[in-house]
Amino acid sequence: MVKQFKSKAQIFETAAQLFVDAAKKNIDEKGFFSVALTGGSSPVDLHKLLATEAYKSQVDWEKVFMFWGDERWVPLDDNLSNAKMSYETLLNHVPIPESNIFPMYKVGVDAADYAQTYEQILREKLGDSARLDFIFLGMGDDGHTASLFPGTEVLHEKDKWVDAYFLVPQDMYRITLTAPFINKADQIVVIAFGEKKAKALREVLQGERNPELYPSQLLKPTTGSLVFLVDDEAAQLLT
Repeated sequence: MVKQFKSKAQIFETAAQLFVDAAKKNIDEKGFFSVALTGGSSPVDLHKLLATEAYKSQVDWEKVFMFWGDERWVPLDDNLSNAKMSYETLLNHVPIPESNIFPMYKVGVDAADYAQTYEQILREKLGDSARLDFIFLGMGDDGHTASLFPGTEVLHEKDKWVDAYFLVPQDMYRITLTAPFINKADQIVVIAFGEKKAKALREVLQGERNPELYPSQLLKPTTGSLVFLVDDEAAQLLT
């Protein structure tokens, strides 16, 4: 499903409401709400909105488990860290227990080992459902999502929930949820705005299937829902 808006502000308001509604539903039904945040600059204003009293007051944050969809393998105080951004824009401003927050980084271990550890954390916290309730994702100008980049081996992963690899063009390790695990989620919300996203968005949604080139085409929930929240600029090439 694609929902198109005139402004980024409308995208963020819709995304924030989806988050709040899902939190209430899952906490009422099973006692907790499991979320994976996205990184980059796209969610900054969304996080700030969720941290306002109007939204944060509607969520029982003590029952929220916070994960990430992917991460650059850098220390948590590095400006490239998705976790650092999330703390500064959201997590430091809501009453979520530190023990409920699970950054995709740990000092003293390598990325590949921690990918296995992170999968075990997910299995422990998610219980029998073995799926996240809610995932925020972005989409790059090249059609990537999470750390599922064009031409990378991780695109073909079938069994792991979490994987890590060295991304040569960025000269760094990345750790990411895999497509099969993302697709198990109950709700997947992809945010894309700006004219730079227009070509990739058209190819992902309406082009020939080629996830090797446009990895966001791998998003296909097994039982849950998928919605793209886009603005007019990003959607300008859709027919």
